[in-house]
Amino acid sequence: MLTPTPTRLLLLAASTLSTLVTSALAGSYARTEHIAGAGFYNAFEFQAIGDPTHGRVNYVDQATAQRANLTFASSSPDKFVLRADATTVLSDAGGVGRSSVRIRSRNTYTTHVAVFDVAHMPQGCGTWPAIWETDEASWPRGGEVDIVEGVNDDGANAVTLHTAPGCTMPAQRTETGTPGQLSCDTALNGNAGCGVRLASSSPASYGPAFNAAGGGWYALERTDSFINVWFWPRNGAVPADVRAGGGSVDTAGWGVPAANFPNTSCDIPRFFSAHNIIINLTFCGDWAGQQGLYAGAGCPSTCITDDRTGYVDANPAAFRNAYFEFNAINIYK
Repeated sequence: MLTPTPTRLLLLAASTLSTLVTSALAGSYARTEHIAGAGFYNAFEFQAIGDPTHGRVNYVDQATAQRANLTFASSSPDKFVLRADATTVLSDAGGVGRSSVRIRSRNTYTTHVAVFDVAHMPQGCGTWPAIWETDEASWPRGGEVDIVEGVNDDGANAVTLHTAPGCTMPAQRTETGTPGQLSCDTALNGNAGCGVRLASSSPASYGPAFNAAGGGWYALERTDSFINVWFWPRNGAVPADVRAGGGSVDTAGWGVPAANFPNTSCDIPRFFSAHNIIINLTFCGDWAGQQGLYAGAGCPSTCITDDRTGYVDANPAAFRNAYFEFNAINIYK
């Protein structure tokens, strides 16, 4: 047996540290959840709540959503659909708005990878769909990561962080998207957050063009050192482990992310607590309902008027394509 001299102990410690660092930077994760088809009903809960973004929407519970065919699941192949009511003309100006869905994961996540295989996202004037992660109970102290978000068929996805004061992003970082505001503070500029705008075409990252191309994959990697988001269109150069949706992924082979948020001047564990995944579709509200943005997207009439009516109320058929269709969500840790 070798005597554990100080030199050998030092070498052993260095070797162990090297192994830990290599492992931490390898980007390899094992799948802990495969959510597909009817499995969404076990993994998520429906939130029949008032809309925090003041949208013209009526979020319904699971039983109501299933009864009204606002959600359904199938197998072979696995599909899960969430959609808004597209048949009812709303006549009650004092009512809450068009029936729709908002679901929240039962599990929470810190360090993880989440891969969203999305075949279709809601489209149409007045729509505001989102796939995001947050800690609702402590918002904004617990942080928020918007993975998929846009309004009024605007054409380009926005990936955004929202936090308490003190988290900012560097102007120059390794990403394919275009950064906007650098402060993530919710108190600034109407809660714009620190966003990164993806390309509006080639590949199509949002809305009708995304749907016409058969959708694609969005992936989030969150660590204590950074938060990254990637997007690959259905017919693009998709990493084999992402397309397979199998038992493991290695983010080191995924290339430059669409959006990169490093911890350079944002202590990620401090500003981001354990998050739920939320998927929702609202209408008008604080963003989509801004008349300049709404009209600027070529949308008719007014999204919502002062007496709580407008385009969304009067045109149910316009929302036949206002639905999410998921092939799967895979979670890796």
